[in-house]
Amino acid sequence: MPTISDWHDLAVRAGTVVRAEVNTVARAWAYRLWIDFGPLGELQSSAKITDLYSPQDLVGTQVIAVTGFEPMRVGGFRSDVLVLGVITDQGVVLLRPDRRVAPGDEVA
Repeated sequence: MPTISDWHDLAVRAGTVVRAEVNTVARAWAYRLWIDFGPLGELQSSAKITDLYSPQDLVGTQVIAVTGFEPMRVGGFRSDVLVLGVITDQGVVLLRPDRRVAPGDEVA
């Protein structure tokens, strides 16, 4: 069972999507995302957010993601962060700031 100390190793941050493309080798339809996290650099994520968004919709948008994980391979793609969204009947709705923030800003 996770403890609060596990949570302290992670950070929830805002990032800006700089590139998005379909992951054609993933078992489930997903996107490969390259996200600018400012001081943390550009990190990658595989995200199953295909029901409500197209790759061109995502470039330039800001997202909220959990950082600090060990990178893992998802659908043949290195994934460094977990992009957050709400699961709905229509698909995953991204969590996003309602105003522009600096890439890498931490979520309180």
